[in-house]
Amino acid sequence: MSWLHIVVLAIVQGITEFLPVSSSGHLVLVPTLFGWGDQGLAFDVAVHFGTLVAVCLYFRDDVVRIVGGGFEVLGGNVQSSESRLALGLALATIPAAVAGLTLSDWIEANLRSPLVIAGTLSAFGLLMAVADRFGASERTIEDVTLRDAFVVGCVQALALVPGTSRSGITITAARFLGIARQDAARYSFLLSVPVILLASLYKGFQLATGAGPVAWGELASAALVSALVAYLTIGFFMGVVRQIGLLPFAVYRLMLAAAIVYLLV
Repeated sequence: MSWLHIVVLAIVQGITEFLPVSSSGHLVLVPTLFGWGDQGLAFDVAVHFGTLVAVCLYFRDDVVRIVGGGFEVLGGNVQSSESRLALGLALATIPAAVAGLTLSDWIEANLRSPLVIAGTLSAFGLLMAVADRFGASERTIEDVTLRDAFVVGCVQALALVPGTSRSGITITAARFLGIARQDAARYSFLLSVPVILLASLYKGFQLATGAGPVAWGELASAALVSALVAYLTIGFFMGVVRQIGLLPFAVYRLMLAAAIVYLLV
């Protein structure tokens, strides 16, 4: 991979991982548009690790609360807000983990086409717009029940399909459950921590047990770029959600789907 290739894809990952526009869809489309080959497993591990660092730093206070709540759960206390949040996030992670282990290879082989991406971008973009327009905003992150967490977790499994967007589908589900915009986005980002961590560990294990050489310098650079861009993107997104809502991202998804159909299908 050239340095231009590395930097461009790391920036794309950093921007799109936490915007509800599908990072996996963009990482399929950008190489296709520029005629680049597949970036490979090692690169995916590096940029995802970078985004994991970014979300942990941005929401560091919440992450500390969740870790503390996890220890409370292990000690038998499930009454505090921290322990309920930690337990809910753990429960919400299970469906995506199971789906990833059982379906990711099939999805990778059969659903990474431009037509699939265009379809999921448009369909879930419209659904997101409806949820943001008509969903109530009477609940906060503290009101998320275990049932809510499990529902969001099940919906999150759909993000394995390119073009869906993990953040987009989980924020949409949270908005349909009546959770306010900023809290829905915050919950989605916190939910990404165990999901990205598990995915990175799984892909990292595949990488470590593989026979091919690893360009550690290139991977470290990609991780750093994606971390910096992702941190800035989270702040930008939270500001847009607070002041405007999710409609701009729904419109972008529809425009991108139309462009994909016109250029690639």
